[in-house]
Amino acid sequence: MTRKKVKLAFITNDSARKATFKKRKKGLMKKVSELSTLCGIDACAIIYSPYDNSPEVWPNTMGAQRVLAEFKRMPEMEQSKKMVNQESFIRQRIAKASEQLKKQSKENREKEMTEVMYQGLTGKGLQNLNLGDLNDLGWVIDQNLKEVYKRIEAVKKGASASSVAASQAAVAPPVEQKPPVVELGLDQGMQRTQAEWFNDWMNNNTGEQQLGFGHGDEMIMPNFNDNHHASVWPNGFYP
Repeated sequence: MTRKKVKLAFITNDSARKATFKKRKKGLMKKVSELSTLCGIDACAIIYSPYDNSPEVWPNTMGAQRVLAEFKRMPEMEQSKKMVNQESFIRQRIAKASEQLKKQSKENREKEMTEVMYQGLTGKGLQNLNLGDLNDLGWVIDQNLKEVYKRIEAVKKGASASSVAASQAAVAPPVEQKPPVVELGLDQGMQRTQAEWFNDWMNNNTGEQQLGFGHGDEMIMPNFNDNHHASVWPNGFYP
């Protein structure tokens, strides 16, 4: 469960203020110790309160005196370089809030003029705008035009790159188409095309045997008993 944000204001209830003081004082001492250990710096804390007779010092009285003595030895300009009091702290907070307000006001004004621009595109008149509004509207229109031109240039560059790639592909030499290869899986992985194998078989088939199919159809096949036909078949194929 997240802790509720505490409002930074004086606590009017005495008991609640005392309890908060003890709790925050313990946390402050712990933070000073962690800062000194993690960053390797000399630090001390001295807290006065109406609830204690003597101030509470961290890490101890001797350590605090040593840190204060080193601080006093520094030039006055260095001592007051980052030193603030309540008034200067409030002024810094006001300046920071003013910058944030100025930035937010500019963003809101830009959104407002953008809405007016879109309404003008739909046909709504601009008679109710004063000179300041017209100047802001012109600035918004210029910014949108710059963005449109930028996108147009990007599209043109992409189209030109695509046309160059297409022209290069058009002038590329055609890939040579090789005839289909029959892999016989015989001695030394010999490969021959179907046309070459069939022509050799037809030209060298001098001895035949007739195979009847019962319908007067006959098929000429090589005579496997004739050894001179061994040259027709690839090496290792002939029994």
